[in-house]
Amino acid sequence: MEPVLCLLPSPLLGPSCWRPAADVLSDRGWAVASVPRPSRAPRCAADALDACLAAIPSDRDVVLIPHSNAGLFVPWLAAQRRVAGYVFADAGLPSDAGSSVPMIPAEFYDMLAGKADDAGLLPPWTQWWDGEDLSGLFPDARTREIVEREQQRLPLSYFEESVPVPADWPARPGAYLAFGDTYAAERAAAVARGWPVTTLPGEHLHMLVDPDGVATAITDLLASQR
Repeated sequence: MEPVLCLLPSPLLGPSCWRPAADVLSDRGWAVASVPRPSRAPRCAADALDACLAAIPSDRDVVLIPHSNAGLFVPWLAAQRRVAGYVFADAGLPSDAGSSVPMIPAEFYDMLAGKADDAGLLPPWTQWWDGEDLSGLFPDARTREIVEREQQRLPLSYFEESVPVPADWPARPGAYLAFGDTYAAERAAAVARGWPVTTLPGEHLHMLVDPDGVATAITDLLASQR
């Protein structure tokens, strides 16, 4: 039996980021599990981890396919479920071993700290970028509206935390799917591990713009792990 493909969105966004690619994968015969939008935004890393864990089947082999910040959760999730492998999709990539990984690089935290309101909440993710044109992230205005409606406002304190990294997590088969060069350092780390790596020209939400191409890249990477 093929493993379940578990599509993990960043806690800052929501399941609609993965939905078009999930539909393509389902149409091609794959079992797919997605993380639903929680009823309230996570207030700490443990909340986000619990939401992911609840969506991952406990009675089947699974492949974790995290996007963006969700990549940092993979080692901890792998210790809790029957994880057969990983495909990181333009995602953070934890180190090979260590007790924990910070939720965000220290230099980026300083930028975020200036954006929190008096209650310590950050604006939605698409409002972090100081007027930068983000239209290329989305295939159309309707998709952007859906994605932005699902965005979660996380507290700044969320990014002051770390996530545990069990030392044995890289022993499972892994692969990396990059969208352009934003995660070039993570892509290089995947290459250094000997993982299969694919780069699709695109921006950070490329699975919305080209769900067929992203679905094909994911299944090709899975096939190359065997």
